Amino acid sequence: MKTLGYYNGKYGELEEMSIPMNDRVCWFGDGVYDAGPSRNYKIFAIDEHIDRFFNSAGLLDIEMPVTKEELKELLQEMVNKMDTGNLFVYYQVTRGTGVRDHAYTKGPGNLWIMLKPAEISDGIEPIKLITVEDTRFLHCNIKTLNLIPSCVATEKAKKAGCQEAVFYRAGGRVTECAHSNVHIIKDGKLVTAPTDNLILPGIARAHLIRMCKKLGVPVSETPYTLKELFEAEEVLVTSSSNLCLHACEIDGKPVGGKNPELLEKIRSALLGEFYEATPEE
Repeated sequence: MKTLGYYNGKYGELEEMSIPMNDRVCWFGDGVYDAGPSRNYKIFAIDEHIDRFFNSAGLLDIEMPVTKEELKELLQEMVNKMDTGNLFVYYQVTRGTGVRDHAYTKGPGNLWIMLKPAEISDGIEPIKLITVEDTRFLHCNIKTLNLIPSCVATEKAKKAGCQEAVFYRAGGRVTECAHSNVHIIKDGKLVTAPTDNLILPGIARAHLIRMCKKLGVPVSETPYTLKELFEAEEVLVTSSSNLCLHACEIDGKPVGGKNPELLEKIRSALLGEFYEATPEE
């Protein structure tokens, strides 16, 4: 199959799928999601993603309709049905189905899955960024479906000819991007925002931190500012869809390019880890 969808036991091509109007996602965006890449029919870092998915659901008191192992088996089963093994594997759970009511709908949630062809960028070509004030709520550590601010920021970036938007809070603290984590290289060390309630604890972020430590690159999980972002030796952008990108421009001003050897060392190591975990059979 070229694309594949799933909703509470029903399968089909994405354009064939339909969702009940009373699913709480329609009224409130009431749910959480997770996603990651598959290569050669192997889902990368699947256990880490599923753990985060269940944690997000638990923080919102959403009852999961499957166990972690059942979800893992279902995702792999669906990946195996696809025409290509290089995919974006997305899954979400909504609180349930019921007539619109702000009070929680009781019972297990509704499970959605979406698969579509996708490739991971090798991260060689630099990207351009813009900055946008972070006006989101204070639960950014939960991967909820309420993504309007991120959609608006992404559209602003697109209209500016850029690939991503960097959020900052009052006072100039950099948090994350619209759909990625953002980090800097400063004085030869990796500086990345701490995993408090203002950022999502990215899986690719975790892999970046572990890889830097493995390579002997010091890591500082501390807040940093817009000023430090613009003055950084390198600016890195990571997500499960693009494991290690780097920026050459922010708000039309050149950035980075001051430590290309270290950047390449980190980029190639992360891509190598991904390729090693998803070999062709």
